[in-house]
Amino acid sequence: MAILLPLQYYNLPAGVGKSYYENLAGGTNASATVNNFGPFPVSLVITRVNAPVVTYTVPVNSSLTISAGDVLVFALQANLGGAASGTIQFAVADF
Repeated sequence: MAILLPLQYYNLPAGVGKSYYENLAGGTNASATVNNFGPFPVSLVITRVNAPVVTYTVPVNSSLTISAGDVLVFALQANLGGAASGTIQFAVADF
């Protein structure tokens, strides 16, 4: 069974990043949905246990849903071109 965490709003200045989900006690199976409403792309950065850091770019006026195992951190980073805004939500494996 999964737990759906509350919807979070983000508004990041150009070049700024912020972590929106952390599980530093060994990682968990989780998925993230990013909606980008801003005028510039935003990057979703995923850090997993014993795996390279992966970055996905979410274009303007679009969304991305990613599921991954052993997730430690989901973070967003606004690209240097300009500010990013939108929503992010997570579903995580049962605690």
